[in-house]
Amino acid sequence: MATYALIALTAVVSWVAFNQRKLADRLILWPPAVHRHKQYDRLLTYGFIHADFLHLFFNMITLYFFGGQIEAVMGQWSGPWTYPLFYLSALVVSILPSYLKNQNNPNYLSLGASGAVSAVLFSFILLAPWQLIFVFFIPMPAFVFAVVYVGYSIWMDRRGGDRINHSAHLAGAAYGVMFMLIMRPQVLGHFLDALMHPSFGR
Repeated sequence: MATYALIALTAVVSWVAFNQRKLADRLILWPPAVHRHKQYDRLLTYGFIHADFLHLFFNMITLYFFGGQIEAVMGQWSGPWTYPLFYLSALVVSILPSYLKNQNNPNYLSLGASGAVSAVLFSFILLAPWQLIFVFFIPMPAFVFAVVYVGYSIWMDRRGGDRINHSAHLAGAAYGVMFMLIMRPQVLGHFLDALMHPSFGR
């Protein structure tokens, strides 16, 4: 499946980049390189490298648990290429606000698949808002997690200082919801109906 291929590719590229600084420097999102040198591929390649093993692990384990389910749904709806295109476009869309805000900032860098993973996760939440997910081994309904996640990301994005691109998380989450609703507008009705009739594990 595409999910496994994306995980494998991201893991391999990240692992190599851990040990090859030149590769990491070429793939990372550095806005001046895009703005001045037309290296537009950085708007995509930044998502295939990570800061460290834990950063890589948490992104890929989340993609593993939810990506396959979204891939199956999208495959049924519109064919096998929809999901990989969704994931790759989510990488680009989720980083655009950060890029536009920092396109002349030579000190800004961003890397990691978190924005695209957020898109996958939030598209899943639309389909199963009461599905229990585990956050640091604590079970939590997916919808509750979404509310906490968005609130925390907004607060930390305004506060700053932790070297995490919360803006990309928010943009990715919004894109995941928007993409699903454009594909199948009736998903909104399903989400609202499921939300009004709680069924944990549904």
